[in-house]
Amino acid sequence: MTQVLIHPSGNAEALRHWKITLNQPIDYHTDPYGTPLTLEERTALDALHPDGRARFWGATGIHDAKMAKLRTGDIVLLTGKNHVNAVGEIGHSFRDASFADTLWSPHAKHGSWHNVYSLLNYEQTAIPYTEIWDLPGFTPGDNFMGLRLLDAEKSRNVLDGLGIETLTERAITTLNDSGAKVIDVEAVNVLRTSFDRLGGTTLVNRAEALLVQSYQAALGVAVARFRAPAGITDLYIVTSDDTEIVEAKRSADHAFVRQALGQLLDYAPHSPQPVTRLTGLFPARPTDADTGLLHRYGIDCVYKTESGDFVRMPAPASQRESMMKIIQLDGTAPENPMAIYKRDINA
Repeated sequence: MTQVLIHPSGNAEALRHWKITLNQPIDYHTDPYGTPLTLEERTALDALHPDGRARFWGATGIHDAKMAKLRTGDIVLLTGKNHVNAVGEIGHSFRDASFADTLWSPHAKHGSWHNVYSLLNYEQTAIPYTEIWDLPGFTPGDNFMGLRLLDAEKSRNVLDGLGIETLTERAITTLNDSGAKVIDVEAVNVLRTSFDRLGGTTLVNRAEALLVQSYQAALGVAVARFRAPAGITDLYIVTSDDTEIVEAKRSADHAFVRQALGQLLDYAPHSPQPVTRLTGLFPARPTDADTGLLHRYGIDCVYKTESGDFVRMPAPASQRESMMKIIQLDGTAPENPMAIYKRDINA
């Protein structure tokens, strides 16, 4: 399981460090950086950063226990001033005061920033804390003071809720899609490096989050989210007339319409209240065939127009009512909605 580290990085000292080791990668083979590194440390770094350059971040000794739990592929959120200002994927994590002191001056009270980690991937962001507060398990008003290594459930909520996918996960998914039966570690490393070199390194998919924010503003009603076994819903809207689950996608292409359909059918049986409406949300109008696919399963289609308005194309009432009855049946039902969907696409 990928862990999430929340690392406060917004004070004056952190901003000075940011300019040194985050604004640009460090060539750790050259002096003064290369000399303190042990052969083991350099070898581990080279395996993840073949060009000998990496961005680095660190923590002082008061965080030794937490930092010892970090692993390659974990995610760090660098926070400050009410925002997640950057997201990184942990590369090599190690403890070396001599190396750390070549990067940053020791803290006046806590000493060396000797818990060092490289960033396999790094992306500047501007994610307001409110997006994390809206996730299950988090508290509105939490300013994330102090370094935190989130537990498994909160880590999963952050990754799902903010749309974060690591290069490691993407490499494994690509290899699985290629038909590989056994995923070799070296194959993952090679493919992950290829993604990095090709610029396919987007960690955080903000397109869907921004679409959801825009739609939420247009609705003007209270919304929430909930966690189902398959993930976190984009929107969960309960009014006097409807209980609606909304799944947003960054594209209206066929593959994304199918993803929205599958996820909605997966989420629906786990709704805290009996669901009455399922909706796919897209940044443009899907094709008539794809809209028909959604409607077949009783799912509404909402899309954003070029003028910024949202248009709802509702499923026929008879189709929606039929699907809601299936969803609300108990475990004795002969088929659940996902079973019907999987049967149809494999036919």
